[in-house]
Amino acid sequence: MPNSFFNELLQQLSERGRAMLGLARDAAARGDVVELSEHLLSGRGEASGVALAKAVLDTYANAPLATRLAFLTALAERFGADPQKVEEAITAYREKPDAATLHRLHTAAEARRQELMRRLNLAPGGTAALVRMREELIEHLPNRPDLRAVDADFVHLFSSWFNRGFLVLRPIDWTTPANILEKIIRYEAVHEIHDWDDLRRRLEPPDRRCFAFFHPQLVDEPLIFVEVALTAEIPGAIAPLLAKDRKPIAAEAATTAVFYSISNTQRGLGGVSFGNFLIKQVVDDLKRDLPNLKTFVTLSPVPGFAKWLARERGSEASQALDAEAKTVLAALDEEGWHEDPATAEKVRKVLLPAAAWYFLKAKTPNGRPVDPVARFHLGNGARLERLNFLGDTSAKGLGQAHGLMVNYLYALEDIEKNHEAFAGSGEVIAAAAVRKQLKGERASRTLVPVTD
Repeated sequence: MPNSFFNELLQQLSERGRAMLGLARDAAARGDVVELSEHLLSGRGEASGVALAKAVLDTYANAPLATRLAFLTALAERFGADPQKVEEAITAYREKPDAATLHRLHTAAEARRQELMRRLNLAPGGTAALVRMREELIEHLPNRPDLRAVDADFVHLFSSWFNRGFLVLRPIDWTTPANILEKIIRYEAVHEIHDWDDLRRRLEPPDRRCFAFFHPQLVDEPLIFVEVALTAEIPGAIAPLLAKDRKPIAAEAATTAVFYSISNTQRGLGGVSFGNFLIKQVVDDLKRDLPNLKTFVTLSPVPGFAKWLARERGSEASQALDAEAKTVLAALDEEGWHEDPATAEKVRKVLLPAAAWYFLKAKTPNGRPVDPVARFHLGNGARLERLNFLGDTSAKGLGQAHGLMVNYLYALEDIEKNHEAFAGSGEVIAAAAVRKQLKGERASRTLVPVTD
């Protein structure tokens, strides 16, 4: 009798499983990603769950754009929290505010799509598929603010799945597998790698290093990488570091490690920070292997400077630029202005004080520097060390910053203090030479915050 009952129970479970998978196959055949997702959330079996998760992701990937957007919309509209369960949990907590009712409220308030994402992540290749899904979601956000809650849930889960404990730091050199090297070329976002010879010059010499973070679920996909030049001094321009005919130095002869390019590779992981961990880990590794290194510094672009300066030049109410400065800076509109020494010197005398204002005075509405690279490095505890006039005279460098580059210094003994000052009050820690560029009464003015 007991055996009969047990066998009957197994048969019923098996039939239910086959029925669910059959319904799922029908939904997949129709390309109905939403119905497949409902089946996935209603199921409990691990094996069938993995199969369903794969079906959802495959169906989504093969669906036309309109269907994919409809699914993202459904995530916002149909896979949120259950309002009735939230109300009941709130009432229970008010009546008896203890740990149990608080947990019930926390569970009720979680959107169903978070559990759906967790189950989708179980499928083979699920993590990569979800990163790609979020990348597509980001494309829609400017015109679809209703999808922001879905995006927030992606960031919430990715922040856990891609935390520092799961990341592996690996050196990238000329012996690294070609499929990864090809991605380094493709993903380089700061200074374009033109070809394999260019890549070799950045990886093979004894005074060059490259490091990347990898995740176990994205084995051959670097998440972020940093290129490092070992030098005898702090550089003020990028061209000498990348020159074809430069003469390498022995790593043991270097005193300075220069982080000259940091590239995030996965747009779908935007908002999940890796860079702060990357720099700190690379500094530790370099110090261990090369104790002769004493200085750790960046040579960084200033991506928002030209746009900001154009706005100030066009504003009658600009506090950063007076009429005389605007007249001098009119030379920036002339092609090849930087190639004439006399013109370049006139511009330098005006542009560097404007740059100091940009970094020290111009703020976003929440009181942070307007430059995104500045926010990143200052938030990591670096100091704004030096402004480099015509540090990058490439077309990109002139276009985004009129050639301006900056050095951020990572003084190991001051990193924590600098970080606290910036995080607590938004204070920009800068070297005296930078602050001296703000002259006279302008140094005491405060610029009206800008929104971009």
